[in-house]
Amino acid sequence: EFVGSRAAEAFILSALPTPVETAQWIGFAQERLGGSVAFKELELAFSELDQHLQMRSYASGYAVSVADAALWGALRASAIFQRNLKIAGQQVLGPALTRWYAHISAQPFVERLVAAAANAQTAAKPSGAKVTTDQGSFDLGLEGVEDGKVVTRFPPEPSGYLHIGHAKAALLNEYFARSHNGKLIVRFDDTNPNKEKAEFEESITEDLRLLGIHGDVVTHTSDHFQTIYEYALKMINKGLAYADDTPHETMKEERMNGIASQRRDQSVEENLQRFELMRQGTEEGLTWCLRAKMSVDNPNKAMRDPVIFRCNLTPHHRTGTLWKIYPTYDFCCPIVDSIEGVTHALRSMEYRDRNPQYEWFFPALELRPVAIKDFSRMNFVYTLLSKRKLQWFVDSGIVGGWDDPRFPTVRGIRRRGMTIDALRQYVLMQGASQKNMLLEWDKIWALNKKIIDPVAPRHTALLKKELVPVTVVGGPDVPFTKDQPRHKKNPELGMKQTVFSSLVFVDQADAASFAHNEEVTLMDWGNAIVQDIVRTGDVVTALTVQLHLEGDVKATKKKITWLGQDPNVHPVEALLVDYDYLITKKKIEENDSIEDILTPVSEFADTAIVDANVGLLAKGAIIQLERRGYYIVDKEAAQSELGLVTLINIPDGKAASTASKHKEDPNATKIKSGKGNSWDKPSAKAKAVHPDAALSLPEPKDTCNMYESKHMYGDVAVGKPKDITSMYETHKYY
Repeated sequence: EFVGSRAAEAFILSALPTPVETAQWIGFAQERLGGSVAFKELELAFSELDQHLQMRSYASGYAVSVADAALWGALRASAIFQRNLKIAGQQVLGPALTRWYAHISAQPFVERLVAAAANAQTAAKPSGAKVTTDQGSFDLGLEGVEDGKVVTRFPPEPSGYLHIGHAKAALLNEYFARSHNGKLIVRFDDTNPNKEKAEFEESITEDLRLLGIHGDVVTHTSDHFQTIYEYALKMINKGLAYADDTPHETMKEERMNGIASQRRDQSVEENLQRFELMRQGTEEGLTWCLRAKMSVDNPNKAMRDPVIFRCNLTPHHRTGTLWKIYPTYDFCCPIVDSIEGVTHALRSMEYRDRNPQYEWFFPALELRPVAIKDFSRMNFVYTLLSKRKLQWFVDSGIVGGWDDPRFPTVRGIRRRGMTIDALRQYVLMQGASQKNMLLEWDKIWALNKKIIDPVAPRHTALLKKELVPVTVVGGPDVPFTKDQPRHKKNPELGMKQTVFSSLVFVDQADAASFAHNEEVTLMDWGNAIVQDIVRTGDVVTALTVQLHLEGDVKATKKKITWLGQDPNVHPVEALLVDYDYLITKKKIEENDSIEDILTPVSEFADTAIVDANVGLLAKGAIIQLERRGYYIVDKEAAQSELGLVTLINIPDGKAASTASKHKEDPNATKIKSGKGNSWDKPSAKAKAVHPDAALSLPEPKDTCNMYESKHMYGDVAVGKPKDITSMYETHKYY
């Protein structure tokens, strides 16, 4: 009876949020829930929303509004929110937020929007086309999941640095543990004293901390050596293991052909006696190993009597010389998983053939079984993840160490400018699918750009080679400095000093493109008209321009970066470094020759002058050089023997920044695959490849032929803790 009355109108208006409230929630959706928001910030935003919606059906007011639509749209587009909603629901997101999201999703206008979007995608998709994506699912089909009782583990071997593939395994194990209010064990699988060192363990711990991964418990396989040894004795006594002294190559051939070892049917007493010789590390004991008696001819060759204990006299970095025998990963992993309380062992699909072996040990040793699931590895184009092959590059002197910006190690990509937030978000976007894919680098770098762009201060750099002086008619008689924002869209970054003078410098490439009487824009100053161009051959040696500050900056086609001159504010010299991939082939095959795939030159540098503000930046700072791209400060001027700030280019995800720079020489002689050098030893030819060959930089006498050094980042010995345990603690970069 109130329809059309003032009372009804007042009631309807009172149910809707005010324009100010609506604007606030739209801002919240854009700034707090957008795609570039860090993972931890997203979690905080979800928590705030859940708390706000505890006693509310709508974000603001008493009816659905634009505020609800904005928030719902941001959450619908958030891959992380959708993953959490599918896997954990209110356990992670909160009951109020999940209730509200379901309520808004059921609104007629939302259903219409979703249907329209689906129809648009269908219409845009060519008939019969397949949609490819590198975004996976978190659905691993885990069985026996009980909230609060899930225990996962991440077991790195302390024999090198974490790479991006390890980061995925670590993050997924942490994700599943946290999603079910469970526990994560970080366990160092230290069973090979030949390769393992305390400094690698320290570096892995540091990298995990940077990734935001904190194990509830940190353990070592070596903590359980006595227990594992006793389980080996138990297997021998049950007739499930035997000592074998078959030569390695013969054993390999017998396993491949399904032939039983001559030692397979030895008595228990003989096996115990020989295992004791192994434990003592005697000369005879060193010739034996212990094998599990699983199968001789199982179609799955991983089940053909695998070795479970070997002799090794190398002192262990934790237990010293106490042990002369060490268990293999495949033997100790199911034992330690079971006794440490692991409920779900999640590992990459490279272990899939060994899963039956893992499961065989539980009944054989009368241990509590552990559910095992695998997920696909994260493989990238032009990228090696094999520790053995990465070690080859280090040993050959082609890279300066495990933190080289061309390496896929966590430290390497961090040094290249990858943020931890981008790495976390990208890995979680991949999910835990079992579909093997060869990923491009563009998406992870594009995601990184979204994170750094809002907070990267803007600066100016000009290439020093053939730098062009410009006389500015109408410029100031006396140079002066003016404070300008470091980022026009982010005032929180503060101000920088810009020098204005009647003599400035511009890049040769810009100057060469100018025409007489052309009007150009000097960025952050105003327009100027080109009056005179002085050339020597094709090289511009001087310019004269007339300031035209009343000109329309929107009307000019060329926006030019420049640097002014002030006796009291000197520009800083810098080295701008860029990289190519280490290999020229997108996907490497096992029999590929090194010579066929090695990128001849993968490191490039240009000397430049940058605005004086850059000289104040700390190592690790990320900036944008206007019209050049994003860079990270790799070395401060005070840390450089030449007094140069070293800036490393950060790819932005665009095709030009992620494509291989190598151009194949059609006249080059190729070596047939499989005939080249082995990855197991450094190549003499590889050592001769000079990483600085393409720098084209001067060789000042007072710098001792800087560019004649063996390799760009100095002779960093991997085995020295002080050189490799911290990301930037390397010597003689240049």
